[in-house]
Amino acid sequence: MIVVVCPGQGSQTPGFLAPWLEIPEFKSSIQLMQNASGIDLVSHGTISDADTIRDTAVAQPLIVAAGVATMQTLLQGESAHEAGIAGVSGHSVGEITAAVVSGVFDAETGIKFVNERGQAMAKAAALEPTSMAAILGGDQSEVEAKLAELELEPANYNGSGQIVAAGSVAAINELQANPLAGTRVIPLQVAGAFHTRFMKPAVETLRAYSETVAIQDPTVKLWSNNGGREVSSGSEFVELLVNQVSSPVRWDLCMAAMVEAGVTALIELAPAGTLVGLAKRAMPGIETLAVKTPENLEAALSLINNHR
Repeated sequence: MIVVVCPGQGSQTPGFLAPWLEIPEFKSSIQLMQNASGIDLVSHGTISDADTIRDTAVAQPLIVAAGVATMQTLLQGESAHEAGIAGVSGHSVGEITAAVVSGVFDAETGIKFVNERGQAMAKAAALEPTSMAAILGGDQSEVEAKLAELELEPANYNGSGQIVAAGSVAAINELQANPLAGTRVIPLQVAGAFHTRFMKPAVETLRAYSETVAIQDPTVKLWSNNGGREVSSGSEFVELLVNQVSSPVRWDLCMAAMVEAGVTALIELAPAGTLVGLAKRAMPGIETLAVKTPENLEAALSLINNHR
């Protein structure tokens, strides 16, 4: 049983699209989404610098477009179900990629949705100085207590002893200056405190927009960041997508649910690497592949065939 996972914000690096755009199918897919979104995805994926592609309104559409185009190139016109993919899940904004892969959205709807999400979150982040930091190690309850003490929130539960904290810049600085014993705090280069109360304005904007889009039920298993639940209703998944903007990403529970479901292999779409790294620690015995470059496509096809 093989699943596809879709990375979230922070996985992009300058120029990562360049080798992919040499593949006609991939380039065509990117250009269609570029036209639909009005964002210059080609330039941002090839020549834009790190600061530019860190901008939430750019990063989110770029990541989703890359994942969707990778999947479309891999499947060559087949749906995920037809190709033998059993399920899909995405981390944070990767849930929109997962919505496209599973059939909840078509590619044009997905890129427009993420464009709306990215812009709304960027506006919310601009209202006051906020940031995020990864906490490595420590007891979960003790970490949560420390965050509450600083009026920070756990934004991501990534498994393997990693929790991402989010909140005011001052509180993040305090956490970094005085970490819990046995933990390491790594500040993240992001534009705001995503998946926290600071994103409430974006939720309202996205909820209104979500009522205008075409939605279908997923054709493969689809796990939500909301508690790692498998969701079979497209409309319910989109509702969770909206609420997820200001609620924690429970990637730890998504991985646990996939293991419980009997997953034997996992493929991470471009820009890949982060989720496979987490899976190797939290999902022992699961065969994994990060599709980082076009050279990985043949191995991905082989893995799919071996785990049908």
